[in-house]
Amino acid sequence: MNNIDLSLYLVTDNSDDVEKFLKTIEEGIKGGVSVVQIREKTADTLDFYNLALKVKEITTKYNVPLIINDRVDVALAIDADGVHVGQSDMPCNVTRRLIGEDKILGVSAATIEEAKKAQRDGADYIGTGAVFPTQTKKDADSVTKQQLKEIVESIDIPVVAIGGITLENAIELKDTGISGLSVVSAIMSSDNPKKSSEKLLEIFNS
Repeated sequence: MNNIDLSLYLVTDNSDDVEKFLKTIEEGIKGGVSVVQIREKTADTLDFYNLALKVKEITTKYNVPLIINDRVDVALAIDADGVHVGQSDMPCNVTRRLIGEDKILGVSAATIEEAKKAQRDGADYIGTGAVFPTQTKKDADSVTKQQLKEIVESIDIPVVAIGGITLENAIELKDTGISGLSVVSAIMSSDNPKKSSEKLLEIFNS
């Protein structure tokens, strides 16, 4: 596994205003975002590709890994650092075969069984959630704090918590053993993404 810092993992939301979108990502990185994942569920392939290239310029500048959600083709086309797949996307072991051993592979898992299978199939880390109610991914399974702890303890690869994490509730995940916080709105919708990132990291590292 590329020794990846997962402590503050930013997942992007829709990119209607590309300039603002890119600025938010850059400000988040300046505040301590350690990984960026682009998630574009509705974009055409060409739009996704072009957007990913722009984001990659920023992540490369700050030496932050860039992960592409779901789209192995886009990840390979722009030579992203890795791919993140869900339970209904390309199977983990097939994704690993396509991207090779050197790329980062993350998998969404909401149960111990899914997490163990992902580890066996070559995942480098697990994203588990939703740990709090979330508006950005309405179909996400919900995972209790206790379940989150059990998933962390059941595998040897890092786990990031995702789903409705805010500056107000992040502290509740303190003693779960996770390797990082994965956020969308807490940074993407923030008036001050840099400050929000700094605060989230402060809470996580406190």
